[in-house]
Amino acid sequence: MKRLLTIQDISCLGKCSLTIALPVISALGTETVILPTAVLSTHTMFKNFTCKDLSDQIEPIKNHWKSENVVFDGIYTGYLGTIEQIDQIKGLIADFRTDDMLVFVDPVMADNGKLYPAFDMDYVKKNAELCSVADIIVPNITEAAFMTGMEYREKYDEDYIRELLGKLNEFGAKISVLTGVSLEEGKTGVMGYDSQTGEYYTYQNKRIDATYHGTGDLFSSTCVGELMRGKSWKDAMRIAADYTAHTIEVTLNNPKKPWYGVDFEATLPELMGN
Repeated sequence: MKRLLTIQDISCLGKCSLTIALPVISALGTETVILPTAVLSTHTMFKNFTCKDLSDQIEPIKNHWKSENVVFDGIYTGYLGTIEQIDQIKGLIADFRTDDMLVFVDPVMADNGKLYPAFDMDYVKKNAELCSVADIIVPNITEAAFMTGMEYREKYDEDYIRELLGKLNEFGAKISVLTGVSLEEGKTGVMGYDSQTGEYYTYQNKRIDATYHGTGDLFSSTCVGELMRGKSWKDAMRIAADYTAHTIEVTLNNPKKPWYGVDFEATLPELMGN
């Protein structure tokens, strides 16, 4: 069985970050090791949440794993709260990296043309550095625009997306994938570029008019789980896009109308059987 380390925060209640990554990747057949960067009582859409930074635990945990000769087949990073944490994680990746290990980076920091609160351009530059040590990166269009210095556009064409991918490719990742790409009315999906083969890949499915916290984490975690199962990056992206959209639809049809996350627990058996 393969072993993957995922590094991101954990919200005790909220269906995002590690509370999605751990069950989804485990259900897809990979031993999932976690390194929480912070622990929150709930995710940030709740009011008055508590948050405990765990930066001081990263180095001791890493050193303990090294002393136990722990080996990982993959490392997957999500939301990292500070510049200092990104530096720590870059060091951790270097310490555990092997020739055949997958490094998957989701540079979570922005959406809808704006950075998340408390982030600035120094944080953006540090995320670009993290992307440079990855095999696969999956920013959304906003994150890609900030990292590359390109203008963010709400309305765009395929040429704009290709240019963004070209700029992302300069960071050094083998595969760059843009999420939330809409190339025709009523559709959304992904577009990626493989720098080793020069191939582009585009996948579009039905746009669902709903927004839930954690769907980006669900997409990335599903991608990682499928990659660890041996799926190609193109198949992993397609499966993740369809699964995320399906889970949003199922959540919308829940008569209890959950608001703080998607009902991935209800759809996970279907994903396991794909």
